[in-house]
Amino acid sequence: MLSDVAMLLGGLVLLYLGGEWLVRGASTAALRLGLSPLIVGMTVVAFATSTPELAVTLDSAFAGVDDVALGNVVGSNIANLGLVLGLAALIKPIHVQARMIRNDMPWLLLATLFVVWCLQDGFVVRTEGFILLSGLALFIVQNVRNARTERLSVQEQFTHEVKERVTSPARTWIMIAAGVAALAAGGAAFVEGVVNIAEATGISTAVVGLTVAAIGTSLPELATAIVASTRGSSDICAGNIIGSNFFNLLCILGLTAAIVPLQRGDVQMGDLYVMAGLTGLVLPFMYSGFRLGRREGGLLLLCYATYLGWVADRAVVG
Repeated sequence: MLSDVAMLLGGLVLLYLGGEWLVRGASTAALRLGLSPLIVGMTVVAFATSTPELAVTLDSAFAGVDDVALGNVVGSNIANLGLVLGLAALIKPIHVQARMIRNDMPWLLLATLFVVWCLQDGFVVRTEGFILLSGLALFIVQNVRNARTERLSVQEQFTHEVKERVTSPARTWIMIAAGVAALAAGGAAFVEGVVNIAEATGISTAVVGLTVAAIGTSLPELATAIVASTRGSSDICAGNIIGSNFFNLLCILGLTAAIVPLQRGDVQMGDLYVMAGLTGLVLPFMYSGFRLGRREGGLLLLCYATYLGWVADRAVVG
């Protein structure tokens, strides 16, 4: 049991380091290729912080533990909205100025509802996986177009915060390669630790995926959100979370299902409804004065704590 816990924690450390290295290397490479800081912040950084979820989801699917794969995606989206966004807003109210971020929220809700609909029959098949990947392409194209017309104050915020972090081109690619390697090794170790602990304790692998795996792989988003919130970079904070949730659904779930069709397993429809409900709850917050205050942050944290309590109750009953 102790060795399994050590494997899980070791995998988590590798996932965190791998995600951090990939964020630094990929954002630097993207800036050098001529992408604007706004596009880098809304796509490259947001997506790179979700690579731990990608590693865990793919490893889980290949290992035949579908409910860990799906639970990690669903649980991560719930954690991003309830825990990460809620905590960031509690630290400092989040003012969302970027039109592209607000305009993305209805599309995120639509993508979430599509995933809920797909899983009504208990499966995400290859066709649905390819539809999700097509949605990812549309999301990126739309954001690139919107970035060109975004207001100057928003562009300056991203220019100030998103800058080259690695000076040498060789070091940039070494950091990217090291990040990918750490993610691959960390994902394998983390999944093995999760499965072994679930078997030893008798807790459903879906419950572990929805909680331990989801919170663990959401650490890059949490770190980015806290730093951005304390610096007053509200749009970066909100954009990273929304972009990460898009990436989790459209890329991670889409890519995994396109390769290995997924079963819902012990992930309940109630978990999916919570994910959709939190997405729908954040939507009016984004349009109500374009801010998430401490009251809204506290409400999101309360929702997440209530959800964790429900999942823990399921684990005990199971």
